[in-house]
Amino acid sequence: MANVFSLILVIVTLVTGIVWLFDKLVWRKKRQEKVRELVGDNQKVDEQTQAKIAPQPWWVENSVSIFPVIAFVLVLRSFIYEPFQIPSGSMMPTLLIGDFILVEKYAYGLKDPVWRTQLVETGKPERGDIAVFKYPVNPSIDYIKRVVGLPGDVVRYSGKKEVCIQAKGSDECKPVALSNVEQSEFYQDGIPLIEMQEHLGDVEHHILVNPLRRDRVSQYHPRGGVNEWVVPEGHYFMMGDNRDNSADSRYWGFVPEGNLVGKAVAIWISFEFERDQDSILPSWIPTGVRFNRIGGIN
Repeated sequence: MANVFSLILVIVTLVTGIVWLFDKLVWRKKRQEKVRELVGDNQKVDEQTQAKIAPQPWWVENSVSIFPVIAFVLVLRSFIYEPFQIPSGSMMPTLLIGDFILVEKYAYGLKDPVWRTQLVETGKPERGDIAVFKYPVNPSIDYIKRVVGLPGDVVRYSGKKEVCIQAKGSDECKPVALSNVEQSEFYQDGIPLIEMQEHLGDVEHHILVNPLRRDRVSQYHPRGGVNEWVVPEGHYFMMGDNRDNSADSRYWGFVPEGNLVGKAVAIWISFEFERDQDSILPSWIPTGVRFNRIGGIN
């Protein structure tokens, strides 16, 4: 859906831009010549009279009016920032359903908005980043996860739900430090989740685990039962912060660098969608704004 919108935005920008250019270089001069022929060169004519003598076609007027706005939106959305909505709980407690985030599009390279060919390299993902990317299994879908493994890393995920990373060029697998273990306010199937602080690279963030749920090791990719992954060059290993409720690289594989969309940098608005069963409001209508969530994320 995002690719379709990008294509439509590019087409509308091109069409209105061509009309704007022709009007500026050709059609406006013809209208001015027509006015001079009728009233003479020495007589001053206001814009209202000019519009009556040589009117600008409605489709030209509309195109000229909307082109600067459409062009600004295209540049902003394609190369600077793009808004995304969080549709699932896989990144809880960092991101909640109803959060609307800003994604920094230039963080991992400038790409054309349609074919996503990299135009300029501006940076690489770092361990701990929250990244938006095209789902490798179906690139028409945008996913958001945390960058855990970089190219060349060996990532292990134990039965105790602990991450161990052997960085490229290292002989030692270093466990990712966990601290501040406590019962969370979030529940899954009636079970209170455990919340803890994870220290991943230079980033400190919170994760959730279900203490009574065993990891689905048999569904691991590419082979069930194997809990170690060697990240290929040009790829990244992604995981959700809600570790027992996240379809991530453990289950569908690595994310190619070309699938990266950008880095999530801020929550710009957060809506509450929960409602009572007796409410007449449909579930997609917000019931409140979570002002305390507006701002940066980590």
